Amino acid sequence: MVSSALTASARPSLLFRGTPRSHSNQEVAALHRGRILVETSPHGMTGAAVTAKMYVKAARADIWAQLTHYPRWTEFFPNITRSEVLTSHQNSHRLYQVGRKAFLAIAAEVEIYLKVYEDAFHSIQFRLEKGTFRDFGADLTLQDWQNGTLLTYTVQATPLIPVPSFLVEQGMRQDLPSNMEHMRRALCR
Repeated sequence: MVSSALTASARPSLLFRGTPRSHSNQEVAALHRGRILVETSPHGMTGAAVTAKMYVKAARADIWAQLTHYPRWTEFFPNITRSEVLTSHQNSHRLYQVGRKAFLAIAAEVEIYLKVYEDAFHSIQFRLEKGTFRDFGADLTLQDWQNGTLLTYTVQATPLIPVPSFLVEQGMRQDLPSNMEHMRRALCR
């Protein structure tokens, strides 16, 4: 696995900009108790954006090694049924992923081709090349925090099928905490 820091000019922009805010005492306590903090918002007319944060009681380097083993993402997110590295070049990769999801009593399969950019031990950025989304992007960041690692996962997506953004938001808000908890268990085995 090759992963080296991206130069500022080569790095794609982050999905959500701004200075990281400090966490309230209640949020810090909730994170230590294992709670996943989730914020959602609309993204365009039929999409949604979500940011989830969780504390993992493990070193950032240990987590990084697991997260950048992309075929293992099927263990992290139960809805991902296939995750395959197609090509790798220094600090970027091309992935193919397939997922299955039941939504409003309709089962759907999605497939996406992603360009992945790594900033070693700090962030992974996933950008849609093509697939069954109008747009998709995700940023995963890791930072040393409270004798462990704070993992922040930000996703914005717009499905090709026209679904009101509040329904997409609701689905993300319901699914992401359990998916992140699943990821934490896999990372800490």
